[in-house]
Amino acid sequence: MKLWRNTTLATLAPPSTPEAGADGWGLIQRGALLADGDRIHWAGAESDLPAGLSVDEETDLGGALLTPGLVDAHTHLVYAGDRAHEFELRLSGASYEDIARAGGGIRSTVAATRAASAGQLLAGALPRARALQAGGVTTLEIKSGYGLDFATEARCLRAAREVGRNTGLTVRTTYLGAHALPPEFEGRPDDYIDAVTGWMPALQAEGLVDAVDAFCERIGFTPAQTRRVFEAARALGLPVKLHAEQLSDQGGAALAAEFGALSCDHLEWLTDTGIAAMRQAGTVAVLLPGAYYFLRETKLPPVDALRAAGVPIAIASDHNPGSSPGLSMPLMLNMACTFFRLTPLEAWQGATVHAARALGLSDRGTLQAGHRADLAVWALEHPRQLAYGFGHDPCRATIVGGHRTLS
Repeated sequence: MKLWRNTTLATLAPPSTPEAGADGWGLIQRGALLADGDRIHWAGAESDLPAGLSVDEETDLGGALLTPGLVDAHTHLVYAGDRAHEFELRLSGASYEDIARAGGGIRSTVAATRAASAGQLLAGALPRARALQAGGVTTLEIKSGYGLDFATEARCLRAAREVGRNTGLTVRTTYLGAHALPPEFEGRPDDYIDAVTGWMPALQAEGLVDAVDAFCERIGFTPAQTRRVFEAARALGLPVKLHAEQLSDQGGAALAAEFGALSCDHLEWLTDTGIAAMRQAGTVAVLLPGAYYFLRETKLPPVDALRAAGVPIAIASDHNPGSSPGLSMPLMLNMACTFFRLTPLEAWQGATVHAARALGLSDRGTLQAGHRADLAVWALEHPRQLAYGFGHDPCRATIVGGHRTLS
């Protein structure tokens, strides 16, 4: 049994649980937390510690804030090269769509990624993962989608698994073969979807796929093509996610909800029809403020309508080389509040319990008995200070499954 004491707890636990608070934060001054193995055994006021416990390791946190570890539910962490030159082009007036249609964008990263070895891909991804971890992340998703052929997609997914083994983080892998049309399939998108679905069984058999994603957009794939990807995923028992309604309304959210999607992500052009379908399916809305900021978008996702419908809202970094190269979840909390007008509590829930749900995980994101002991220690007095500030590094340690992984 491990004990962390002399801390302010922010449990974020739901109402009617012993660890909950009246205001949603679940703040407990002079608190303590016990972990048995990789699970939380108890959390509460230090004065209420259960008697007769055998504690093997005790840590005095000196009054620091202890929260659930952050969950980054949408990243493209494994790739080679960068796209800094496209940043310059956009500042000169080119749009993301213009660059993609001219052969840049995702395709340029695909070329660099195909040329990289497994070791080079892992060497590039590990510092990115550790940067996220230094900002309090204990669970993250990593998508493929920069290979667009079987060998490179597999190599990227293997590298994602290695990121988890090398950092101690929980890594969920998502197969995003339907990310863009590779040059060898120019003019033959339906043939490429045949290939994407054909690769899926072998990737799953190797244990490389936790979920399946697609980019349903004018510069991506049509709803009909996306449906074929989802049907193949369903036949293999794999859950689906979707890049939906980022640049236009393609009806992707409603399509994804039809397949019980874990999440729909981006959603700037989401309609009431899509919201209703997501609510019915229990699909999480994942907002990506980093991409909104970096692409200088002006169309806001319909946060008020999502709130009114009771659709869970998550936030994520969307780390990728083209549209969101940031590696700070605390910054994403600030952006979610500043751009999208989430409250600090909504932003925290979006980076913990709702983000976990977007990955199909129900055992983390709050500090309550039975959940994973995935924790973050902060040099803060109140969690709202993390959403308020930016450009600072208040995370003092991360603890994954009861084990200190970064300090």
